[in-house]
Amino acid sequence: MQKNNPEKIKIQNKKITPGSRLRFFMKNSMQHPEEKTVIREVRESDHGSIIAIFNYYAATSYAAYPDIPVNEWFFAFLQEGAFAFYVLECESNVVGFGLMKPLLPFPAFMTTGLLTYFIQPEYTRLHLGRKLLDRLTADAKKMGITSLVANMASKNRSSIRFHLQQGFTEVGRLHNAGSKFGEPFDMVWMQKRV
Repeated sequence: MQKNNPEKIKIQNKKITPGSRLRFFMKNSMQHPEEKTVIREVRESDHGSIIAIFNYYAATSYAAYPDIPVNEWFFAFLQEGAFAFYVLECESNVVGFGLMKPLLPFPAFMTTGLLTYFIQPEYTRLHLGRKLLDRLTADAKKMGITSLVANMASKNRSSIRFHLQQGFTEVGRLHNAGSKFGEPFDMVWMQKRV
């Protein structure tokens, strides 16, 4: 039987090394309760963890649209124009992030927030996505934002299911708008009034 090399994990022909602050565990080997995880505003020092989380999904799923890793510029892209930008932190480790930007950077769209969030895989299904969405929704209400939107690949069924459970409805679909891993996918738009 061949042993796994703990220094490199090969996923979809991309190597993820565990030298970064992002740690991966088996789903049942370490589960942190919701109470141990706090939401705080993002800091510049969080950029490495945020990029690592995003790149995991870029390499392994349809949750992130790119099929190659992003680099340092991506953190600045996320920050630019954000109404709110938070990280989920558990025992001093960043385990997820979420942000809200205007749908488009014009005054006409300042009452519609576009959401983005990603959580390390071993921290999913622990109600942390809901906790982060609740925080962004509360911020939206304080800012006078009346509508929240999110978009995702049609092949990202878990995200579609999550948003439906949180009161979003599908309001549009761009058919065969993207392609990843050699497969076309639709871009699904979902919306929730706040």
